[in-house]
Formats: sequence, structure tokens, C-alpha cells
Amino acid sequence: MKLAQLCLVLGTAMIASHAWVLFQTGAAAAWLRRVPRNHGLGVVLILISTVWFEWYLFNENLSDIRWVKPILLLAFPAVGIGSCLFLRDFLAARGLAVFLLLLAGYVLEIGRWHDSMWHDALALWAYAWIIIGFWLTMAPWRLRDWIGWATRAEIRLKLAALAGVVWGAFVIVLGLTVLR
Repeated sequence: MKLAQLCLVLGTAMIASHAWVLFQTGAAAAWLRRVPRNHGLGVVLILISTVWFEWYLFNENLSDIRWVKPILLLAFPAVGIGSCLFLRDFLAARGLAVFLLLLAGYVLEIGRWHDSMWHDALALWAYAWIIIGFWLTMAPWRLRDWIGWATRAEIRLKLAALAGVVWGAFVIVLGLTVLR
């Protein structure tokens, strides 16, 4: 995938998700409050992340890990499936953390060699995902706290949703213009 295409996908996803929150604030707030402990969503996020990580690992050619790669290819699916079975508390927050880390790596890899300085906007977004991913890995209950804070006042949630729509539009414009 090219950087411009990635911008269109990410921008469209941001606009769609945040527009839903903006126009259906009550329903979105109720759903968001259930997300951190939503086991079904957590299983989906963990399994998608496990498959994605396995794909990365399978295609990795580092000679430093060649000797341990077969063991890792067996161990990581066991960790992913084991997480789904035994980590019932805040599984969605944990799954989101892993997914954000993988997504950040993908965005940084795609944008690495682009000659426009505007790719730094996506890189900063990816680094924010890394920080959030690390934070949620260490303290998954923080997602519940952040969502609780954002949904406590409707105006706060609407402003956050509006910011997401604006950012999504900005990313799409980047993809259609300078990051082609």
C-alpha cells in the first residue's frame, strides 16, 4: 500500500468513527463506556493482532532471530489465544494496545522513505499510538478512565469527535495532495 492510499483509509476511518460519535453522542457514549471490558471485542482485537504479528514475524529476515524464529512462530499464537482465554479483565484495552502498536509500526514503515516533510504528521500520529499502546499495556484500566472522563460531559465528547473528524479530513487532504 502506498502512503496516499493509507492516508485515505485512515482518514476515512477517522471521519466515519468520529462522525458517528458526533451525531449519535448518547448511543456512542453508552457503547464507549462498555468498550474496555468488552470481551468479544477484545478477542477480535487480540486475534487480529496475533495474526498480524505472526505475518510480520514470518516475513522477518533478521539473522539475529533466525535460530529462535520457529519457536516464536509457535509461542506467539499460544500467547494470543491464551490471552483470550485467561485475561478476561480489560481484554479490549489490551487488544487495542497491541493493535495500535502494530498499526503505528505499519504507518511508520510505509511513510519512512517519503520525500515530503508532511509525512511527519502521520509519523507523529503513529508515535502517539505508540505512547497510548505502551500506556494501555502497562495500565489497561486507563482506557476506562479516559472514556469515563470524555463521556462525563456531552460537550467534551462532541469536541473530541469534532477534532477527530477534522484530523481525518486533514489526513485525507494530505493523501490526495502532498503525499501522493
